[in-house]
Amino acid sequence: MNGLATVLIVDDEVRSIEALRRVLSEEFDVLCARSAEDAETVLAGDLVQVILCDQRMPGESGIAFLSRVREKWPDTIRMIISGYTESEDIIAGVNEAGIYQYITKPWHPEKLMESVREAAQLFKLQRETGAPAAESKFSHETLTRAIASRRRTQRRMFEFDRIVHAPDSPIVDVISLARRATEYDISVCITGASGTGKELLARAIHFGSLRGEKPFVVENCGALPDELLESELFGCKKGAFTGAYQDRTGLFELADGGSIFLDEIGETSPAFQVKLLRVLQEGEIRPLGAVRPRKVNVRVICATNRNLEDEVAAGRFRRDLYYRLTAFPIHLPALNRRPMDIPIIATRILADVNRSFHRQIASIEPEAMQRMTRYDWPGNVRELHNEIQRMVALSDNDAPLGVHLLPPRIGAPARLAPAGAADGAGNLKQQVEMLERDVIERALKRHSGNISRAADQLGLSRVGLRGKIERYDLRRSAVDDD
Repeated sequence: MNGLATVLIVDDEVRSIEALRRVLSEEFDVLCARSAEDAETVLAGDLVQVILCDQRMPGESGIAFLSRVREKWPDTIRMIISGYTESEDIIAGVNEAGIYQYITKPWHPEKLMESVREAAQLFKLQRETGAPAAESKFSHETLTRAIASRRRTQRRMFEFDRIVHAPDSPIVDVISLARRATEYDISVCITGASGTGKELLARAIHFGSLRGEKPFVVENCGALPDELLESELFGCKKGAFTGAYQDRTGLFELADGGSIFLDEIGETSPAFQVKLLRVLQEGEIRPLGAVRPRKVNVRVICATNRNLEDEVAAGRFRRDLYYRLTAFPIHLPALNRRPMDIPIIATRILADVNRSFHRQIASIEPEAMQRMTRYDWPGNVRELHNEIQRMVALSDNDAPLGVHLLPPRIGAPARLAPAGAADGAGNLKQQVEMLERDVIERALKRHSGNISRAADQLGLSRVGLRGKIERYDLRRSAVDDD
């Protein structure tokens, strides 16, 4: 079940409150207050999407109260319900309090439910668009159509068929596995080096699944300290911590019904991992400073460039969270493990860069492409994209991009094979071993001796790589990263 929107009823009459509660509690989490003062206490402790307030109450009118709400909690959708229909009240409600709808008594249960349902949906729409829809001239229907159109465009953009690769690429098997992940509503963990396209694959999984019409939100877990990360993911109340200047709806709640992509999940602290585990176990979040949890229905897709099994063994990642997140693991190989993809990806990137830079460069010269194909690309597709941008920016005309535009590390002549291997000395087994030693040594140098990262790049287990390091006497090149 999706998380219920919270509706606050503010009315001084008990019978009126009970009548409204009976109708609305079928679809909403209903809170009640009998005065403006009580209502502010509720708002200070809960994230409320919709307020349904009586206009005439002792001490303060509904419009006066909602005007204050507009200043303190501007995102909350504000509605007035009243037995009086004076035009002055209606005008004041719209101008002073930003009233979304003015409902007159006696109200019809079905029409009331529909109005509150639209208000709750409007709250979600304004969070997705980043604009206070209730304060704007955009109608509920306009925003709904705009977001539906955007999602259709995204679904087309992130189809699996748009992932560029060669027919014999290892990515073929990756895509086949990812397609299977769209069929089942379980957590997915995508591993691979930085820049390999983990977020692109996550989007393809989301938009190819039954949740594809719902939100897809992204958070980089390695970029924020715990408190700010909790605020981003779970939400917070104003004043919950230093710098919390307003209520914030968390990304888990914004993704309700859809998917959330947690990048660099391996960078999170053990303390945060405990809180994330509870969310996955209970299906609910508790915004910082809030008094009650909120139900959410979200599919988690996470990614990491770390070896989580090693992190669990080292005590840096919780074992129970590991099993929750890795129900469906997918590994994305590094670009240097699939050199057959480089010409195709480079050609696609050049077309994209041409459009953004308003250029018409037709191609990349064969020799330049050959050297790009031989290069290791430690930064993977992201590095390849940056280099092509650089080459286009440096080119003087729309002639094909040549070797002279490549930086020395890429444009240098091909690296010679290890002594003995180049001239065919030794039998086949010896030549293969010399080549393997050279590849491993370069991988260790590229990752400053870090065995876990080198093993990830080479597609080996850490134990397997350690054995080869011992075998080829490369201990001086390796760093024990236990």
